[in-house]
Amino acid sequence: MTATFSVDLPTIICLLFALSFMPAAYFLTNHYLPKANSRERFLFAWHTYDALTHIFIEGSFLWECFTSWAPVAGIHSTEPFFLNRPERNYGPAYGTGPSARLWQEYAKADRRWAGADITVVSLELLTVVLGGPAAIYICYLLVKGNHKTPSVALGTYKAKMWFAAVVLATAEIYGGWMTFAPEWLTGSTQLATHDFVYKWLYLVFFNGLWVVIPLWVLWQAWYETMDAFVNTQVLASQKRQR
Repeated sequence: MTATFSVDLPTIICLLFALSFMPAAYFLTNHYLPKANSRERFLFAWHTYDALTHIFIEGSFLWECFTSWAPVAGIHSTEPFFLNRPERNYGPAYGTGPSARLWQEYAKADRRWAGADITVVSLELLTVVLGGPAAIYICYLLVKGNHKTPSVALGTYKAKMWFAAVVLATAEIYGGWMTFAPEWLTGSTQLATHDFVYKWLYLVFFNGLWVVIPLWVLWQAWYETMDAFVNTQVLASQKRQR
């Protein structure tokens, strides 16, 4: 890929739309958890941003993959065929709407996102259908668990939240690995690593968020789990001594 980054109105609109979910997550955090501690607020903000991105941005990619297509020109003999339709090429590259333009822009950094790459589509199906709702569920549990009065129900909400957060964070990291490891093993032929903006903004920053923050979530979950088991053992020891 030899294209270099250039700024025009559609590019600016695409970037602003992709970044708009950050202030939206901040606003929702202030609305639902105005008095929570900083860690709970960050967890809520992150999973809100996570859910919005998965459902609306990545969901639009799936929409384009299943609905946008063009007839194959000439001989199309490369198998397997997406949706078992050898006479069609599917993907955002063949769409004309705003979501197609969004992914056409990102495809300048990673060409796989212009079409219906089978591995990418398979990962995105899990991300949109399971990852997005899981992030919403975590936000719900954070709100329900944000009470000052200790109770069994409060502990249940927190336990469910950390379990769901660990599962989702692990899936995010695994999904990132399966997205880029095939490219690294084949020389990154589909990635625009030559251009500073495409490499560091589109590829590293936008994708790196789903590695760095899930790792932080797992780190926090480790301390929560350790504290829970230590406290359980302390209480058990105190009961035996009575």
